[in-house]
Amino acid sequence: MNTAAMCIRVLLVDDHPVMRDGLRLVLSTQSDFEVVSEAANGDEAIALARRTHPDIVLMDLEMPGIDGMQATESIKREFPQMHIIVFTAYFSDEQIIGAMRAGASGYLLKGAPRGELFQAIRTAHAGGMPLEPQVASRLMKRVREEAQTVPWDLTEREREVLQLLAQGMANKQIARELTISLRTVKFHVSSLLSKLNASNRTEVVTEAVARGLITLPSHHP
Repeated sequence: MNTAAMCIRVLLVDDHPVMRDGLRLVLSTQSDFEVVSEAANGDEAIALARRTHPDIVLMDLEMPGIDGMQATESIKREFPQMHIIVFTAYFSDEQIIGAMRAGASGYLLKGAPRGELFQAIRTAHAGGMPLEPQVASRLMKRVREEAQTVPWDLTEREREVLQLLAQGMANKQIARELTISLRTVKFHVSSLLSKLNASNRTEVVTEAVARGLITLPSHHP
């Protein structure tokens, strides 16, 4: 079997060379990861995303010039299929929500164990949304505080589809799970995009969590 073809290609973005060196070393212990390049700031991250087309971008937030938030938004606008995991020491409410709205697929703190980092990369690559427990807790707290009193008119089926989207399932998997046609799944996803004013599946899940409509699946390294 050609294992190289199965590698998850990772772009490291951090303004500290020692941090990048450490990440490269840690990720090299996993046979399914390949670090394709490193960037020291947002400008380099955008340029290297265009040049190397990674599967996953590990993105720091606090950097000189274009910061991680701006770089995330720019990369996701140009490459919506690219998964970006914010990997930072900071997790204020504004940073967490800002990163998710910018298009980040996950949010992990730099103090996380290596096993949690490995799992986050694999989860994001599979289409899931890895969030460290304390980050998810703060997100939910902020969301409850901002929750609007206007009821959301989602059908029971739309809520089921939402929950499966949060688990990272593709449309075909959702169709099999709910025993409905692929066309019906696409209809429900389109309806959710409209009702939650979202432009992609990640935004749908983020907004749904933000309104207390669903809960994210537990993340265990």
